[in-house]
Amino acid sequence: MKTKFGHTVLEIIESDITEMETDAIVNAANAQLILGGGVAGAISRKGGLQIQKQCNKIGGTYVGGAVITDAGNLKAKYVIHAVGPRMGEGDEDQKLKNATLNSLKIADENHIKSISFPAISTGIFGYPIGKCAEIMLKTTIEYIKSPTGLERIVFCLFGRNNLTFFEERLKKEICIKGGAAL
Repeated sequence: MKTKFGHTVLEIIESDITEMETDAIVNAANAQLILGGGVAGAISRKGGLQIQKQCNKIGGTYVGGAVITDAGNLKAKYVIHAVGPRMGEGDEDQKLKNATLNSLKIADENHIKSISFPAISTGIFGYPIGKCAEIMLKTTIEYIKSPTGLERIVFCLFGRNNLTFFEERLKKEICIKGGAAL
């Protein structure tokens, strides 16, 4: 599914984020920036040890924060490591919004034109996929309605169920906020 808000194309696909050819991919990170399992583990395996070495130099970031590294052997040029919330820690919705927003800001600060997001916090962190789709899409659409250098934002999802949640939410956002179907 694809739509456009202003000059930015917003796309939802089912794919492997480590194979994306966008300028940057977003890693659903932990606060210590240790690339263990899930999306982070796949990024580490395919991207190589240099990504973890850069994360070690950074040392970590707060929940809701984001940092950037090179992408090693991945097709993307950069990895933006966004720390989403764990269910039950409190203020999860705001923390997910901040992780999304901070990733978009880092992309703009680094003159990145295209970025791919996973469904942050929905794996081992236990955040509900429907709520994730709502918060990440609303935050992204609000962001791209302001001046941005981002030309393409992809929500690259693992599994048909996750794809469906994001597609349904995007349809609602198009009705609410307008957007041009592509």
